Formats: sequence, structure tokens, C-alpha cells
Amino acid sequence: MIEDSETIEEFLAHGTSDVEEAVRKAAATEIMPRFRQLAAHEVDEKTGPHDLVTDADRKAEEYLTATLGALLPGSVVVGEEAVHANPLTYEAIRGEAPVWIVDPVDGTRQFVHGNPGFCTLVALALGGEVLASWTYAPALDLFATAIRGGGAALDGVPLRSGSPAPDRPLEVATSHPDFTTDDEKRALLSLRTEGVRTRPCGSAGLEYLAVARGELDATGFSWEAAWDHAAGLLLVEEAGGAHLTRAGEPFRITGGNALPFTAARDAATAHRVAGLLAGGA
Repeated sequence: MIEDSETIEEFLAHGTSDVEEAVRKAAATEIMPRFRQLAAHEVDEKTGPHDLVTDADRKAEEYLTATLGALLPGSVVVGEEAVHANPLTYEAIRGEAPVWIVDPVDGTRQFVHGNPGFCTLVALALGGEVLASWTYAPALDLFATAIRGGGAALDGVPLRSGSPAPDRPLEVATSHPDFTTDDEKRALLSLRTEGVRTRPCGSAGLEYLAVARGELDATGFSWEAAWDHAAGLLLVEEAGGAHLTRAGEPFRITGGNALPFTAARDAATAHRVAGLLAGGA
């Protein structure tokens, strides 16, 4: 836990293991016991049949909200489910207090269908800048961390995204068409060109991890929700990658981005994909 006189930098120098423990415990107590064990009454729709929430989402977020807030006095928590209940909660990302950005189950649809491709995402930000992130895929036994300026790691092993091989098409995961405007659809369709191979994205957090591991070359995402992107964007950056919006600017978790945007294994790939997205406007 941070002491009242400590700075966030001092907390990050010794407190990241406490955050990891909290994330692991949330998964062990609230998420994994419900994996492939959900009853019908434990699953609800939010905005539609592709936007689901479960008791695992709610309970894990409640646990993380209480635990993370105690670890860092004076901080606030912005969780996906809390924002769904009260959209004004999201404004804390633009505030002056340290903010924990939490997606308790990223990939809820996969979770509901018994697919292990889901994860818990936690990021710590201040003044719109992400300082640290934690990505945990409990069903896959993968835990990735990143500290701004301190690198990224997967299960304690440093991550380097590398660069795509020049002799093969870029592999790009993109937003599902159901979640895009007509303008965004046109931009994403511009990626269907020679030298690029696209597929629909799964859990955003796991797609970012795939980029950081060099298993996926880039993403093409069309929504701004910080809980989906904050942790993964820092992970990609610290692994050597880059992110750009269609306007050629880094993505801002505070919003107002020109969408779609990309996160890629290296700066050259980010510029290439962002250029294609801009051309499809």
C-alpha cells in the first residue's frame, strides 16, 4: 500500500506486486469459479446481444475497486460496469487524481461461451498518461505487465514486439462491423488491400498482447473505451511498438480521437496502417 507521503513513482517502484496479487485474486475468487459454470440468470445484455455482462464481471470489478483504491489512497477507479451504471464516472479519467482503469472481464462474450480467450485488464493513469498496466488471462495462465519507461514482460520475461517480416502480408485484427459507423467501416475496408490480411478481433486485451509478443502485426479498432485500450497500449509501447489514430496522432485515453486507430509492432507499421485508414475516410 502507498503511504500518504509517497509519490506514484515510489509506489510503482515497490507496489506492482500488490496489484498483480489483487488481479490474480479477483480472477481466482470471482471469475474462474464461474467459467463454464454460468447459469442463465447470471448473464445479462447491456446494449444488445453482443454486449454482455455477467456476475463474474460485476463481482470482480467490485473486488478490484475496493482493493485498488486501498492500495493507493486518493486514487479513483473507473470500471466498465460502474460506467455503464453511471456514465459520469468516466470523467475521472480526465481528472487530477490517479485513476485505476479496470475491465474485469475483457472478452465477456468469449467467457460466456466457454472460450478461454478473455482477460482482466487494469491500468494506472495520471493526467491522461498510462503509467502501468496489468493484463491477466487466467484460463490461459498468462500475465503481462508494463511500466512506463521500465519495459514490458510476460510472466516475468521481457517482451519485444519486433518488426513484421517484409516478405509476408501484415496480419491485422479489426473491429467487428457491428460496432462501427459507416465512415469507420469504409476506413477499415481500406485495410483489405494487397499486403494486408485482416480478421475480426477477439478480446482487445489479448490482441494487444499478441502485438506485444510479435504474433500479430497490428490492430484496427474503432471505439475509445479506455478500459479496453489503456493497459494494452502501454504494453505495446513498452514492448517496442507504437499506436496512431487515423489523423496520425497517438491515441489518447481521454478521448477525442480520430477513429479508427491502430496499435502496431513498430512505428513503421503503425504509420503504414494509419495511412491506409486515413485513405479510407
